[in-house]
Amino acid sequence: MTTARTAHTADLTPAGLGAVRTLLRDAFDGDFSDEDWDHTLGGVHALVHDERGLAAHGAVVMRRVRCGGRWLRVGYVEGVAVRRDVRRQGLGGAVMAALEGVIARAYDLGALSASDAGAALYTARGWRAWRGPISALGPDGIVRLPEEEGSTYVWPAPPAASGPQAGLVFDWRDGDVL
Repeated sequence: MTTARTAHTADLTPAGLGAVRTLLRDAFDGDFSDEDWDHTLGGVHALVHDERGLAAHGAVVMRRVRCGGRWLRVGYVEGVAVRRDVRRQGLGGAVMAALEGVIARAYDLGALSASDAGAALYTARGWRAWRGPISALGPDGIVRLPEEEGSTYVWPAPPAASGPQAGLVFDWRDGDVL
């Protein structure tokens, strides 16, 4: 039997955070840096446990994003992973449903950066690839991030005033900006 819950980073024990970090490191084949870990903290985590322990995880953290001339509070999804032995059993969808509930109640918009392998999960749930330019407000001004175009997804549809030609300008952070 699996159980799902949400919890803020501050409410997770050191052992619970350790389990999350181990799951993420394993799920991403060791390609999960200290900056990636830092990006996953400080928000609400969705955790699915089964008899073997942590089976799936995702987090939503607050970011600021300029869209169509307005700065929005965006729930940015980080660290979505499912343990290898329980993949393709709906646990990723359960994690996303919990995170989407948080986004719907607390943010103007949800956003995430998806790999080609992960995009199917998000598009099946109504997330849409952003078709406009992607940038970040860096220490020296706005920096265009063309490598993020086509892999940045939003949910639900952004404000009508921001047509597909509008750009998204994310707040800056160390490591992978998105």
